[in-house]
Amino acid sequence: MFFKGLGKHPKFKKKGKHDSFTIDNCGKPIELNGWNHKLPFIGIVKTYEPIEATTKKITISRLAGDWYLSCSYEFNATTTPKKTDVIGVDLGVKTLATLSDGKIFESVKSYRRFEAKLSREQYLHRHKKIGSANWRAAQLKIASLHRKVANIRKDALHKLTTYLAKNHGIVSIEDLNVRGMLRNHKLAKSDSR
Repeated sequence: MFFKGLGKHPKFKKKGKHDSFTIDNCGKPIELNGWNHKLPFIGIVKTYEPIEATTKKITISRLAGDWYLSCSYEFNATTTPKKTDVIGVDLGVKTLATLSDGKIFESVKSYRRFEAKLSREQYLHRHKKIGSANWRAAQLKIASLHRKVANIRKDALHKLTTYLAKNHGIVSIEDLNVRGMLRNHKLAKSDSR
């Protein structure tokens, strides 16, 4: 792409930033059965959850010291009977969402829950010598806290979207100026998304 003048100069990946790689096994299917999986070019990999799937591509990535395996596979989807056809969703600051039928999804406030702990770890981190083992350990602690905050947010959003998809045919959501809200420092921390 670069030599044809269609893209920018290629950049090599830097170790420690967005660590990930993809295995495609030259187009051959990859079988995942149970807890231990024999991956091409790597060997046996153990997972925390049993996986039963056949896939063509596997992406392995590292986030805050932990490794994650992600893949796509086909399955037969079943439709669920809907309670109501149309529902309106009002996104808020005090609550995550309020539905037009009166149901309220409470805000998780994950950042506020870990704010003091994050502040403490960042304070301790700034006194470490850059590049030392203690500096790396402190960085890993901060990264794992940020990952925990993000995972709590993701979990709340998944629960909301799953509920909406299972029970309603058409979902209407208000248009919020989130970027404008984030400029206000008091609202930025309250934003649960």
